[in-house]
Amino acid sequence: MGDGRRRHIGTAERRARLALRHRLAGTARAAAPEQVAASLVALHGTDPATVYLAVAARLADPAKAVPETERALYEDGTLVRMHGMRHTVFVFPTELTAVVHASTGLTVAARERASLLKDMARAGAPDAAWLAEVETTTLTALARRGQATAAELSADEPRLREQFVYAAGKSYEGVHTVSSRLLRVLGVEGKVVRGRPLGSWTSSQFRWAPAPEHPELDAGRSQADLLERWLRACGPATEADLKWWTGWRVTEVRRALSAVGAQEVTLDEGTGYVADGDTDPVEAPGEPWAALLPALDPTAMAWQQRDWYLAPELRPDLFDRSGNVGPTVWWNGRVVGGWAQRADGEIVWRITEEGARREAEAAVAVEAERLRGWLGTTKVTPRFRTPLERELSA
Repeated sequence: MGDGRRRHIGTAERRARLALRHRLAGTARAAAPEQVAASLVALHGTDPATVYLAVAARLADPAKAVPETERALYEDGTLVRMHGMRHTVFVFPTELTAVVHASTGLTVAARERASLLKDMARAGAPDAAWLAEVETTTLTALARRGQATAAELSADEPRLREQFVYAAGKSYEGVHTVSSRLLRVLGVEGKVVRGRPLGSWTSSQFRWAPAPEHPELDAGRSQADLLERWLRACGPATEADLKWWTGWRVTEVRRALSAVGAQEVTLDEGTGYVADGDTDPVEAPGEPWAALLPALDPTAMAWQQRDWYLAPELRPDLFDRSGNVGPTVWWNGRVVGGWAQRADGEIVWRITEEGARREAEAAVAVEAERLRGWLGTTKVTPRFRTPLERELSA
């Protein structure tokens, strides 16, 4: 992972790599959602609107974001929305589904199924054989329908409606429906994926669909494949960044780094890694650039150690208590503020970094108008709201 002659990659070059590889600089914008997803490896999909907003921010023609992303997800099947790293929902290029499943999904899936069976047993619910029957008939019904909501599947398999008490006697006691827990398990097992929303592209209600068929791959080789793709998109990165993004154990991260021949570099934070052969200097884009990125954007959430693009004093206003980032304003590779949409559709922003306010104002205004232009009358409210977004949108 290095030959003793380690190159230093400073903050300026890291920001240049981000601008070009994440397609944020004006000259780096993409023509289609598939290009955006491939460049970022994964689009954060917990909030459905994030996918479209993240794509639009990186397309040469943002008006194509909604129709072209829907085409890719629901017609051509070149993108798929499924569980991935850190038990989080992402949108991946479809050719990556097998890699994601083998590298990160299998471990999570085993844990989730064991947890479901344990909770059911504690509640006196039916056993694993009963659950296996329900699973089989549910998957058969879904294959017949093509896409279906949990309610529609429950009409085909009434046992999905059965309920059991979770954590009885504890402060967080609740009632779970078999459908909600089982479909979630089937999702992390790679048997079902998120299908079309029930409403518009901003809706969080969705249908389930059978997962695209994919080969069963070796877990170690898949981890190496995923890590190398991520390093080429986001490197350099520290070991802590890699462990956080993948959700793997540190031993798995180190094994994958060795398998791909990752090269050590020095960063302001210490030791970092880039993909093999990716040590050549990268120059900043010729023109300064601004971007308005959505809540949970994959760039803002890509690294655990963020001081090189996000000043610590900005975080309280831009993150919620669970660590979810809200809408951010970017200027030349760093976060300088946040933005929101008001009830009438107006895009409002605030540049909170003093040094950037004067030079960035005009470029941010152009990006705000670009965003308002394609959104039209659509109102988008982040699923996880942050202090600055709430204040600006009021």
